[in-house]
Amino acid sequence: MVPAIKNMLPHPFDPLNVEEIRSAITIVKKAHGDVFFNVVSLHEPRKVEMKAWLENPANSPRPSRIADIVVIAHEGKVYDGLVNLVEGKITKWELLDGLQPIVTMEELQAVEVVCRKDPKVIEQCEISGIPKEDMHKVYCDPWTIGYDERHGNKIRLQQALMYYRPNVDDCQYQYPLDFCPIFDSIKQEIIDIDIPEVRRPLSKAQPINYHPAAVEKAGGYRNDLKPINITQPEGVSFKMIGRELEWQNWKFHIGFNYREGIVLNNITYNEKGTVRPIFYRLSLAEMVVPYGNPEHPHQRKHAFDLGEYGAGYMTNSLALGCDCKGSIHYLDAEFPTRAGDVRTIKNAICIHEEDSGILFKHTDFRDDSVIVTRARKLVVQQVFTAANYEYAIQWIFHQDGTIQPEIKLTGVLNTYSMNPDEDTKGWGTQVYPGVNAHNHQHLFCLRIDANVDGPNNTVFMSDAVRSDAPVGSPENYYGNAFYGKRTKLATTGEAATDYDGSTSRTWDICNPNKLHPYSGKPVSYKLVSREVPPLLPKEGSLVWKRAGFARHAVHVTKYSDDQLWPAGRHVPQTSGEPSVGLPEWVGDGTESVDNTDVVLWHTFGVTHLPSPEDFPVMPVEPITLLLRPRNFFTNNPVMDVPPSYCSTPSQVAAKGAGVTDAADKMSKLAFANGCRSAADAKGTNGANGH
Repeated sequence: MVPAIKNMLPHPFDPLNVEEIRSAITIVKKAHGDVFFNVVSLHEPRKVEMKAWLENPANSPRPSRIADIVVIAHEGKVYDGLVNLVEGKITKWELLDGLQPIVTMEELQAVEVVCRKDPKVIEQCEISGIPKEDMHKVYCDPWTIGYDERHGNKIRLQQALMYYRPNVDDCQYQYPLDFCPIFDSIKQEIIDIDIPEVRRPLSKAQPINYHPAAVEKAGGYRNDLKPINITQPEGVSFKMIGRELEWQNWKFHIGFNYREGIVLNNITYNEKGTVRPIFYRLSLAEMVVPYGNPEHPHQRKHAFDLGEYGAGYMTNSLALGCDCKGSIHYLDAEFPTRAGDVRTIKNAICIHEEDSGILFKHTDFRDDSVIVTRARKLVVQQVFTAANYEYAIQWIFHQDGTIQPEIKLTGVLNTYSMNPDEDTKGWGTQVYPGVNAHNHQHLFCLRIDANVDGPNNTVFMSDAVRSDAPVGSPENYYGNAFYGKRTKLATTGEAATDYDGSTSRTWDICNPNKLHPYSGKPVSYKLVSREVPPLLPKEGSLVWKRAGFARHAVHVTKYSDDQLWPAGRHVPQTSGEPSVGLPEWVGDGTESVDNTDVVLWHTFGVTHLPSPEDFPVMPVEPITLLLRPRNFFTNNPVMDVPPSYCSTPSQVAAKGAGVTDAADKMSKLAFANGCRSAADAKGTNGANGH
């Protein structure tokens, strides 16, 4: 065993810690010399081994700690490797051909430095109207090139989206430039520049900014906001043991990796002493952001932000009271540097509780007897910045067994230059003078490794449909009959399905081996997702080929240990021929996914047609979906959550004797003399006032 980690017993799902990362790097350097480290991450335990350990940790073998390694060696050669940290040796070392690994933050930051000094870039800046002495005011957002048939995938490339900042505090996206340098990451030089047929000189519009000095100059901040304080004087209601969290009958492990960011494992719900498994693993596994301008080189703008850059690598260090408000618990993240050191992102994950409004309520109109119980939710959050955009990823747990993944989009639009009165041809919108924001989509792929009351599950498609029987028939005389139609998705081919708003379509992850005692239906978790735009680039397009996971709203595959990345393991510069990842795993569509260990892949998101209200910084746009228990609990599972107020008819008749009143004593009337209370208005005992 490697001495540095001999006495450490991290949970098998825990990310590699600092000592483990350093040990893996030392082992690789000793065997292969100086290389660039793109990935040093946990190689997740094989499911069979892990489940055996979870079920009996005292007597089952503890899964080995193995590091997943990706390096770039001399002349750009790429190697995939595995390092057994317990044995201290490399167990796999594979040279890759025509595959480019994830782009690190250090690689991205190098592009701007080179662009500012390159004579060809300086020449194009001068043509755009920027004097040579202003090159320090030229900025670029480096993106992987996506795929460009002129250059292929044998050389490691980035494209530089160019901007100008007259002042260091200006928002660069209001001064886009019209040319696009191509950067060779191995040679560290510009090898080409894409120049449009129609030139678009630098905009001369006055800057519009969102920082305090600019807002004060434009009239100042609003002064009519009073403070809202969130306090938990007795502390939080959740507890953490290492990275395992327990809260309101929930228990799960919080992992984090360079690519997906937050990973939730072994999610269970304790129903009155019976611990019931629900999901083995949940993560946001991939995303693609295709842009809708067909002009070259904009066809290359379709970022796979997770597969090409990594939600973990790009994650923010969160600030108390700003990104997260209240009583917060944080988890850090550790990653390798390219040179082989370790960098720490402090406060990469925040965990906190929030009031969630009414959990349930009922008032009897006869006597105003009432029960009202307020809800609490637990939020596990990260925020990552992908060049111009920010993505707040929230995993929200509710007391009733619902899990709510939610994504909040903010940041700044990706922009392109335009001439005065230029026709955007519908592919974009002028959001500020000289600023064209192109149409685009944000499509996310949720990976749901199901374990609903056990490992053997089946997915059904559920549609609300009218009865087939005609009006006037004995079966549907008045024509009002409708029902929930369930379609079993028995094979990978059948499971490739799309959203249908006209039938309120949902998908049920069922355990067909366990039936509810009342409904007779299998226990299940329902995927409720209504923000499901189709992939708008056409079939056969570059994006369609590369983002095979986005061709349908739902796919279902049989579980396999290393099938984690729906766009493939190495995404940058893939051509999509053949399509890798999910299309490979679906295969010819004949594999059974009925009553077995399945993974449901769900693509959801938003189509963004920009408007001036989105500029210069975009108000948050939320995208949410639900994983809800159905036929899972015997009845309402939150009746044991203490009510804020409860009066029964007999208590009302007894003039309030025995009424439960646990209402928040911190709450008060907003206007002391502004209106009468509900009790005064109705002349009752005040039940409706709670």
